[in-house]
Parts: sequence; C-alpha cells; structure tokens
Amino acid sequence: MDMSSFRNAVVSLPGKERVASTPFGARIVIHATAAETGGAFGMWETFTPPGHGPAPHTHTRETEVFRVIRGLYRFQCGDEAFDAPVGTVVVLPPHVPHSWRNIGDEPGQMFGTVTPGGCEQLFIDIEAFGADTPEKIAVIEARLGIFNDITLALGLTGLQPR
Repeated sequence: MDMSSFRNAVVSLPGKERVASTPFGARIVIHATAAETGGAFGMWETFTPPGHGPAPHTHTRETEVFRVIRGLYRFQCGDEAFDAPVGTVVVLPPHVPHSWRNIGDEPGQMFGTVTPGGCEQLFIDIEAFGADTPEKIAVIEARLGIFNDITLALGLTGLQPR
C-alpha cells in the first residue's frame, strides 16, 4: 500500500460511476478503487435481485464492511447466521468464510468497503475479461486472494499470498 500516492479526492458522481455485473446477478457501482486510493481501500454499492448473493467465500487480504441500504439480507459469517435489515453494518476480518443473500421480495442495496483495497478489482476484471464461467471467475478470485469451493477444487490455492 502506497498511501503517498493518495493525494487527491476521489469523486464518484451520480450517473458517471463505473458499473459492473456479477455472476450472481447483482449490479455493482464502483465508487473508489485501490489504484485511486493508494491501496487504502475500495468502495462500491451492490444492487442485488431477490434470492441472489455470492457463494460462500473467504478473503485472505482484506477487512470487508457492508452496510445494508435497502432490503433484507441473510448473512452467514463463519458459524453465525443472521438476518440483516436496513441499517445493519457487518464488519468481517480476513479469513472468515462468509456469504450473503437478498432474502427480501424487492431488489436490495448494500454499500461495501474493503481495506486495504483490491478485491473490488474482481468486479472490474469479470467484465473486462468476459469471465462467464465459474472456472474463469475462480482464476480471478484466486489472484485476488479470494477462495471458495471452486478455487479449491481447481487447485488454485497456490495463487494465495504468503
């Protein structure tokens, strides 16, 4: 992380944000990236259709923070499961397996931040490389220190940082 390169405001104006999609049907609006913040953090909003969310996964590098803006989500964090209504904040340290799902009837919205930044690049790379299969996405995830059943089944743990 080179905080000395983070010297200017990062501004994400309505209608001019970077938008990406996820394999689980969410729309991601990216507000700040590690490249823009000297590695300090990444920030985005997730707009999730009812019934959707990512498979269980683990981040090896970042603390991840979610704030529910709209809807009702169910989180699984390690052995703990809980419902997260509007206003809920969830802070996950690295190495805690987790997943979440929009369990409401309407689209949900969450604000996400990671520190240090970096895993927001997942959304950008999925779009940029046309990663349209779980296997292609797993390669990107492993490169970013994100692991799940698919990355492990493919033997991609060697890409894990030391």
